[in-house]
Amino acid sequence: MTSAFASSRLPYTIVVLAMSADGKIADRDRSAARFGSAQDKTHLEARLAEVDAALFGAGTLRAYGTTLLIKNPALLAQRQRQHKPPQPFHIVCSASGDFNPQLPFFKQGVPRWLLTTESGAKCWQSCKGTEGTEFDRILPFPEPFDWNTVLQQFNELGLNKLLVMGGGELVASLLAADRVDELWLTVCPLLLGGTIAPTPVEGSGFPANLAPRLELLSAEAIDQEVFLHYRVQQKTHLN
Repeated sequence: MTSAFASSRLPYTIVVLAMSADGKIADRDRSAARFGSAQDKTHLEARLAEVDAALFGAGTLRAYGTTLLIKNPALLAQRQRQHKPPQPFHIVCSASGDFNPQLPFFKQGVPRWLLTTESGAKCWQSCKGTEGTEFDRILPFPEPFDWNTVLQQFNELGLNKLLVMGGGELVASLLAADRVDELWLTVCPLLLGGTIAPTPVEGSGFPANLAPRLELLSAEAIDQEVFLHYRVQQKTHLN
């Protein structure tokens, strides 16, 4: 018997990441990964235009300070034809709720949500000051997050398609919960090396016999980058 949380009731979830040729999504200092080309940014913007919400971790927000906006007129027109708002919801995932309210992200013209814990919600409310409500919605859940429950809530709030933009720990937790449907990886022409630079899938890792399996949908080389598109093979959920 299938789980009560059937995939059809949960947002379709796509992960999009750029990485070095040796599989790092940032350098050893975890600084913002700006090594992708203009073509990679165009690719990410196109994927962003297809979804209802973008999800990313607090580490990603701290590194970049901003989020990606849809600026391409054709993509904005596409969303208008589909009766979608110009920008999808941008959801920060942070158990602690502890980050700088002065980040440029909070001045960008996007609807913002915070996925956090009860203590994280209190931390954010206490640190943000009295001016404005920088998040349009705060969603507190027990830690560790039960992604079936979280994603069901997203679905009930009208989010049917979700884009995950990092980081590696967030991606790992979603993969462990079998809640990733597609994966896009852009392989960029540099080597970052080291043992502390983050990878697309962080955490404690998977034993080989339990590792998520991928089906290659396409591979395209554009200039010096390779764009890999996978379907993540879903495991069977049992009651």
